[in-house]
Amino acid sequence: MIRILNAAQTETADILTRDINTETGAEASVREIIDAVRSRGDAALLDYTQRFDGVRPDNLRVSPAEIEAAYAAEDPDFLATLYAAHENIRAFHEKQVRTGFRMEQEGGIVLGQKITPIARVGLYVPGGTARYPSSVLMNAVPAKLAGVGKIVMVTPPDRDGGLPGAILAAAKIAGVDVIIKAGGAQAVAALAYGTESVPKVDKIVGPGNLYVATAKRMVYGVVDIDMIAGPSEILVIADGGCDPVCVAADLLSQAEHDRLASAVLVTDSAPLAEAVNAELERQIPALERAEIARASIDTNGKIILVRDLDEAVRISNEIAPEHLELCVENPFALFDKVRNAGSVFLGRNVPEALGDYFAGPNHTLPTSGTARFSSPLSVDDFVKKTQYLHYSEQALAAAKDHVVRFANREGLQAHGLSVLKRFDKRQDKTS
Repeated sequence: MIRILNAAQTETADILTRDINTETGAEASVREIIDAVRSRGDAALLDYTQRFDGVRPDNLRVSPAEIEAAYAAEDPDFLATLYAAHENIRAFHEKQVRTGFRMEQEGGIVLGQKITPIARVGLYVPGGTARYPSSVLMNAVPAKLAGVGKIVMVTPPDRDGGLPGAILAAAKIAGVDVIIKAGGAQAVAALAYGTESVPKVDKIVGPGNLYVATAKRMVYGVVDIDMIAGPSEILVIADGGCDPVCVAADLLSQAEHDRLASAVLVTDSAPLAEAVNAELERQIPALERAEIARASIDTNGKIILVRDLDEAVRISNEIAPEHLELCVENPFALFDKVRNAGSVFLGRNVPEALGDYFAGPNHTLPTSGTARFSSPLSVDDFVKKTQYLHYSEQALAAAKDHVVRFANREGLQAHGLSVLKRFDKRQDKTS
């Protein structure tokens, strides 16, 4: 049963206990896997796929024929949903596309910034109980809009050595270039270092379990990564006018993800708190993933009673949740006070699932309080910025003394000389 706490008697730090690095025992195993894949390539990747997924694929790469067959066999209604979601995601992320800039100043000075797409990106798509075609769209669409040259998707095969049709259909619609039948830390290692079948990439994005997250952390520096994602979180701020049935359902939409997921309700209404508590007990047994949802709610779920909605937002800002629902009468007024959240759902008609699948904003979000300093996945994650500068001789002469003063103050003589010697040579020519 979910706990009901009073904010006045509870430290905010105790509301969510979130440490994405708690299971350090994974590190030794992941290091061994990375080293093996780095040294033995496809052979190690196949060995680990057989060990962890129970199958040794004949070919690690998915063929174009397999993709076309899966697409043709997919439910037409679901294909229509994929296309509609793809269009919404594309339209939203298209607004994020940026160009460089160029500044021209007097005296022959040109300054600017150049935007260049990352050449190759690896997309991790979970397997097992978590088969998410939505993650394919959410990661691949902004990458394509950014102009990424090659998207390499990795995902674990099933016991028959195949991949779910919905995953392959989503990859086709999103424009994924290469699909690899491999998952886990071994797939992350293959993307980072390359194998005979897996192209080496420059950045790895996408969610995964503890071993995937640990592997991403270990290969960071060899490649870039999007983030180290922790368990899913939802925080619902609700007033007394909310329907407890809907609030409970929204909490469970995240609780069913993972036993470690956190579902928190913050409300100024004691009657709503009690009603949601009762409704959770009614809804959990009816879920297909009831065991997971029960563990999440009983272990990590909380209802926090506050004096007013201002206090609710203050607590939310300290927690910095991945998903924040403002289920209140005037959500936009409250939204002005929100500082830390991955994605905010405004009003009583905006369940978090709408953002997970269809509306358009990205569902790859900062977790574990990292929304205090990081952002949802976006087109920006798939480009890099290069700055440039040009000075004419006249412009350099005007700046010369300033540069030399800085260099001398910092004790870096050669810095200053690199400017002065240009003018020493010119004086020699004129004398």
